[in-house]
Amino acid sequence: MSTDDSSRDADARKSELRQWGESLVVAVVIVLIVRSLLFDLFRIPTPSMEENLLVGDYLVVSKLHYGPRTPVSLGIPLTSIHLPGVTFPYHRLPGFSKVQRGDPIVFNYPPDDEPIDRKVHYVKRVIGMPGDTLSVRDKLVHIDGDPLPLGRGMQQYWTVTKSDARYQIPRRRMEEMGISEVRRTNRAETVRVLATPEGAKQMRQRSWVRSIEPYILNSDEYNDLMYPSGRGYTPDNYGPVHIPAKGTTVKLTDRNWALYRPVIVRYEGHDARQMTDSTFAIDGARTSTYTFQQDYFFAMGDNRDNSQDSRFWGFVPMDHVVGKAVLTYFSWDHEAWLPRFGRILRPIADAGVFREQPVMNELSGGQTAGVPLPDSSSRARPPVVTDRFPAR
Repeated sequence: MSTDDSSRDADARKSELRQWGESLVVAVVIVLIVRSLLFDLFRIPTPSMEENLLVGDYLVVSKLHYGPRTPVSLGIPLTSIHLPGVTFPYHRLPGFSKVQRGDPIVFNYPPDDEPIDRKVHYVKRVIGMPGDTLSVRDKLVHIDGDPLPLGRGMQQYWTVTKSDARYQIPRRRMEEMGISEVRRTNRAETVRVLATPEGAKQMRQRSWVRSIEPYILNSDEYNDLMYPSGRGYTPDNYGPVHIPAKGTTVKLTDRNWALYRPVIVRYEGHDARQMTDSTFAIDGARTSTYTFQQDYFFAMGDNRDNSQDSRFWGFVPMDHVVGKAVLTYFSWDHEAWLPRFGRILRPIADAGVFREQPVMNELSGGQTAGVPLPDSSSRARPPVVTDRFPAR
């Protein structure tokens, strides 16, 4: 082989490698554009949204619904690596819809101290809208005084009293009914079940069930864990709290200062302090009112008793919202080590979860006749932060 032939072969190999390199660069750029502006992919690692979203579900999150955000920090895309102290003003491109009650949203965990787009991701459902007054009374969520019962696929703990402790429901039948967990109590004939409203209703129809009631948690352990702390709130009896709306002016008081100060300081970037019971200083100027600069939402998990949500850390600012979870493109059952084929390419329920609200007519032997199914959350121990999930 001549020198010219060797040279031509070397040039051909370099040209081929260059083509592969250019193709790889183009592919990476396309992926970054799609995941930054159009859609992103996430995996569910915790049960806080069951039964609607399961551990091992892989989600497609649309950034087009509410409009994609422009970058807030400078760093390596799709990682937490960024240049400290370098941030850009928040801006959101136009979307084709607005956040609605019932939407499953992915957002950056508000209390984190990182730049907004570098905070870990959470997924919850929007329960309270800007301008709403939200409260939880014995597990039942109220919006502006009106009850908002649990929606389809949401679950909570119920106390079930049996006529005979020996009666049980087969495990397979429990799953079909919408009952995902049974716990013993200190009374043999009483158990605590984690179930959807439909599951609780079906269980009540068993002849050996004497009563089934929402499990209401009353514990002083939660006093310092709720938002704001020191109010005596629990996950099952919470508020009322007024959710800030963009452009709304509120009168600041000693009572609501603990609720609004974190919003004013952490999310709206002002220096704020209380001077007397009725006077406050915002950026050094005395005032008794404040006008909010953006909308806020109250988010809760569908698995109300196993979810750390707005009841514990406060409101979700609009600038923290990443997008709307729209599709489960894959699901892996880690216990069975098999795909959940029935959940592949499955749309995720949004506001429609509240359109078919099951209602208890006589769920506990007449004691709760006519009462809507309760909302909210309960748990036997203080919560652990387990709701954050990684991008995939």
